[in-house]
Amino acid sequence: MISLSHPPQLSTLPINSPLPKRNLTGSRVFLPPNSEKSSYICNCSAADHPQSQPRRSQRPRKKNQQLDADKKDGIDPVGFLARHGITNKAFAQFLRERYKALKDLKDELFKRHFNLQELASGFEILGMHRNVQHRVDYMEWAPGARYCSLVGDFNGWSPTENSAREGHFGHDDYGYWFIILEDKLREGEEPDQVYFQQYNYVDEYDKGDSGVTIEEIFKKANDEYWEPGEDRFIKSRYELAAKLYEQIFGPNGPQTEEELEEILDPETRYKAWKEKHKDDPPSNLPPCDVIDDGKEHDEFEVVTDPVWQEKFRSKKPPIAYWLETRKGRKAWLKKYRPGIPHGSKYRVYFNTPAGPLERVPAWATYVIPEADGNQSFAVHWEPPPECAYRWRHKHPPKPKSLRIYECHVGISGQEPRVATFNEFTENVLTHVKEAGYNAIQLIGVLEHKDYFTVGYRVTNFYAVSSRYGTPEDFKRLVDEAHGLGLLVFLDIVHSYAAADEMVGLSFFDGSNDCYFHSGKRGHHKFWGTRMFRYGDHDVLHFLLSNLNWWIMEYQIDGFNFHSLSSMMYTHNGFATFTGDMEEYCNQYVDKDAFLYLILANEILHVLHPNIVTIAEDVTLYPGLCEPTSQGGLGFDYFVNLSASELWLSLLENVPDHEWSMSKLVSTLTGNKSSADKMLLYAENHNQSISGGRSFADILFGSATTEEDLLRGCSLHKMIRLITFTIGGPAYLNFMGNEFGHPKRVEFPMSSNNFSYSLAKRCWELLEDGFHNKLFAFDKDMMKLDIEERILLRGSRGLPNIHHVNDTTMVISFLRGPFLFVFNFHPTNSYGRYSIGVEEAGEYQIVLNTDEEIYGGQGLIGRDQYAQRTISRRTDGTRFCLEVPLPSRTAQVYKLTRILRI
Repeated sequence: MISLSHPPQLSTLPINSPLPKRNLTGSRVFLPPNSEKSSYICNCSAADHPQSQPRRSQRPRKKNQQLDADKKDGIDPVGFLARHGITNKAFAQFLRERYKALKDLKDELFKRHFNLQELASGFEILGMHRNVQHRVDYMEWAPGARYCSLVGDFNGWSPTENSAREGHFGHDDYGYWFIILEDKLREGEEPDQVYFQQYNYVDEYDKGDSGVTIEEIFKKANDEYWEPGEDRFIKSRYELAAKLYEQIFGPNGPQTEEELEEILDPETRYKAWKEKHKDDPPSNLPPCDVIDDGKEHDEFEVVTDPVWQEKFRSKKPPIAYWLETRKGRKAWLKKYRPGIPHGSKYRVYFNTPAGPLERVPAWATYVIPEADGNQSFAVHWEPPPECAYRWRHKHPPKPKSLRIYECHVGISGQEPRVATFNEFTENVLTHVKEAGYNAIQLIGVLEHKDYFTVGYRVTNFYAVSSRYGTPEDFKRLVDEAHGLGLLVFLDIVHSYAAADEMVGLSFFDGSNDCYFHSGKRGHHKFWGTRMFRYGDHDVLHFLLSNLNWWIMEYQIDGFNFHSLSSMMYTHNGFATFTGDMEEYCNQYVDKDAFLYLILANEILHVLHPNIVTIAEDVTLYPGLCEPTSQGGLGFDYFVNLSASELWLSLLENVPDHEWSMSKLVSTLTGNKSSADKMLLYAENHNQSISGGRSFADILFGSATTEEDLLRGCSLHKMIRLITFTIGGPAYLNFMGNEFGHPKRVEFPMSSNNFSYSLAKRCWELLEDGFHNKLFAFDKDMMKLDIEERILLRGSRGLPNIHHVNDTTMVISFLRGPFLFVFNFHPTNSYGRYSIGVEEAGEYQIVLNTDEEIYGGQGLIGRDQYAQRTISRRTDGTRFCLEVPLPSRTAQVYKLTRILRI
């Protein structure tokens, strides 16, 4: 599959030519000296004959020989197991079998696709595309259909006017349908003189508008490009073949295979031809010769003329002359009416064994879901150049630590309605930048049928949701974010899809197994969604191309792969995991889904080296963020979902004085072997957008006393600070919660009479003194990483947690020169609490949750902000600090002066 946006790379050698593309001067060509047949045998040197080599065993190669070869290439299917001390034999065998299956899958895919880029670029030919020859091409995959056509307001919704042609040209063996929508000639205009006249649909004028006739261009090509006599062969497609036939067999050569006599071997024919032309002038002889030393062997040296060779190599197809015939957009609009104008509504029509069907095309880029009782339809999006968005900013550099702001465009406004891309661009992006984040992660951008599903039941994977605006509006959002230095990540849902038939992919071509598994396997156990057939090559082509589409079309910087557990296991992740490794490789594991994830990460990181991929998997599958060459899945980060669940459980179910510090630390740090790839967030978006209570609502949403408000404010800051600083180099916060958003978010649905009252954000709270103080704390917390690169400090970017005391409810850890101390005790304050440190010197408080500017009491005086170490072993370190710790407060100390002892 070749993109029309790139010039074709043409070789001067035949497609099946055995000649290598290299310097032919002094090169060797192998010819059979005593062949009795006319077939050309390449590379028949004596080294290829088995009798000239010692006999070897014919036994098949051992498996370990292949493994040794892989290791030389830096590939070890179980490489990460030894590094992490995992010795489970069943899981190791599973990884080896998975690697073998991946190699076999690639071999099969590369029989149909040239390389990885082509495999992930189906959007270049599938769907609706403007062709340079005054037409629009449409291609769709529907193997179960018997007939395919396009219906829309451009053809009066006729199922017969624009259909795929009969035969191979309109329908191939893989189930792909091809339809051409010719532009309509305007009244009074004559068809183009040149067959397949090309047009530039962007610029008003082009070379073809200069008034130079096609005859003049052809004459120019003959005069400037062709060598004398070469242009004769372009007049007839059979002339060259006929002349070659006449040279070989004479003017009265054989006309049938029966009349064809035995053809002499190449060497004999060459010598005969050389003898016949020995008296010809030098200009009539070829610029190469074969040196024969008289010995009988099959290797001859061919010597070429360097001048002729260089001239031959520099020869390129005369495309430049053809481009001079291309006309501009103005000439096209003057002569033609678009076969399908911009903004046209359309659907694809199938005739199937189950009867006629109309579907929204799977590759549609703009879709209007079902509204006001009308059936959903696609919109042909081909805006004129003056309306098409022009990119202004480059991608920001990929940061080493991520501070992600998770957003849902629809609920980002203050009014009880669906907000738009433009409103988000104008009102939210500057707030995100001010708050100190360096990336945004967008939820629910892909088109989905029901708004209350938050975008997780995707219907159209290549379309931005029309609820928020047009494709051009979304491009502007991404571009403006890049201009502010913000990366843009997309929450991608490839783990399942909506079960809607009229707008989604379910029963797309009338069959139950087009995109999804049939039967019970094709349905999610609890969510009523459809499960993809990852083992089908065309489904892989669709999903891999979808990832590349969002990067190429909308300049996305990364993806959060939503709910991987749903796709990696046939039980959709709804099972009890005890920690036994065999639970990750038993009969409930979907091997095809793993192969898809590996392919996705390999392709994304090869085609786009700066891309970021995040895995959302509640089961914490081993090797999520390990390189694919070492047996991993290749993600850059994984989300520790347990952290937000633990916080919610503690706040709702456990009294403050019963909180376990040990459990808290072990949950927040996750798996230490991969903690440097962990992404943490205190408050899960699933809880925040599904009617659940936010932390602010739980902590101080219904506070009636000053004491309750202080408790809620203190814990809110401590929870955010420890979650931000104790994990890996990535932190995520859901929109609005940085300043203590007190409302829960509930999307309009039947249970609330489809009300939008809670489907919005209360940005006006920033003007309130209490919430403004919480926002000020969050900004200063972010500055720790902006100015001090705090998330990258420590060994491999991980903190040294050296003090965890369940009795005093104190936690302390080190990140380079920074010391973090948390006192979660609800009542106990400590005047001189001993905390170990590794460096002797003077430590200064750089962030204190109890400061009055953050809504605290200011119990630590300014004269106590600087503390000097004591030479006493504490917490396994040589030195210690005796620091003041008011209850429910946290402090960040920085080593500002080192003492040499």
